[in-house]
Amino acid sequence: MTTSGLTFGIYPLSVAGTPTGLAVGPKDDYDKIGKALQLLRGDSNRLVPRNYLVYTKPDSEPGLISFVERLLHSGLLGDLAIGWLQTADIVMDEWLAFIRKIVREYGPHMTSLQITNEPNLSFMEGSKPYTRQALVEGVIAAKEEVLKCGLQMKIGFGSVPESPVSVPRFWAGLAEIGGSRFVNSLDFVGHNFYVDVFEEPLVLSDIPASVERILRDLRQNHLVEAGIPASVPIRVTENGWPTGQNPFTNEERTYDHQSAVLDKVIRTVYQLREELHITHYVFFGLRDADSSKPDLFHQFGMMRDDYTPKPAFSVYQRLIQELGN
Repeated sequence: MTTSGLTFGIYPLSVAGTPTGLAVGPKDDYDKIGKALQLLRGDSNRLVPRNYLVYTKPDSEPGLISFVERLLHSGLLGDLAIGWLQTADIVMDEWLAFIRKIVREYGPHMTSLQITNEPNLSFMEGSKPYTRQALVEGVIAAKEEVLKCGLQMKIGFGSVPESPVSVPRFWAGLAEIGGSRFVNSLDFVGHNFYVDVFEEPLVLSDIPASVERILRDLRQNHLVEAGIPASVPIRVTENGWPTGQNPFTNEERTYDHQSAVLDKVIRTVYQLREELHITHYVFFGLRDADSSKPDLFHQFGMMRDDYTPKPAFSVYQRLIQELGN
């Protein structure tokens, strides 16, 4: 198991998902993004940008490739996740060909590729009956291309905590179709979770226990059920605590409390890293989609939409230096 610090990451762009679509606002300023990431990194390289591709069908590829090129030339092509829309149907051969193309053409500039983002969430990628097959075959295809090209990038897949909206028997089904070839192709399992965001608010002292419960459940129950050994690391691939107003509870969420929750969550992940083999923590995200909108979906950032920092920015900056690899 790991005895080093955490590798930190951040989603550097502004668009965020909501229950009814996308939260958008002022355009991303790539120059300001670069300066903000450099401030977070300090004198180290302890911060990796994480971005997303949403694949639909072959005629979407030119736009996706253009986006990847923009990331590459802006210094933001680090960790990349490829998923698909719940409203689109993918063709397996085309899906695998796209994955191989990304690995072949951009793998030398990437640190990792995650196949699927939230495949066990029933109203996201998990809404499709072929989800587990696309996940398994995608991981295997990506790893084959990595080995063929002699690359160092890591390959994994994504997940979220179990809930009433999870895909039934997702982990058991993964074991049934995965097999040793799939497991041997895995370099990590990503996990997206948001403590005290979409449920009743927690007092600050209860945050560590909630984080620990989520991560233990993944390692000790679901990964075991899927036949994935403890030697495969967990990455916290999305975590955050937005400011603004919770539209479901009308609770006001302050900048100062965002900082306090961030510190509690990261220190808990750090304390569990050896026992549960956790190697990465990624914050979502760098800036708000639109700071003028009061709802939390527009205010996930540790910076406002004009790139002025909230207090959480300096907290993350300090934790990267203190707990990072």
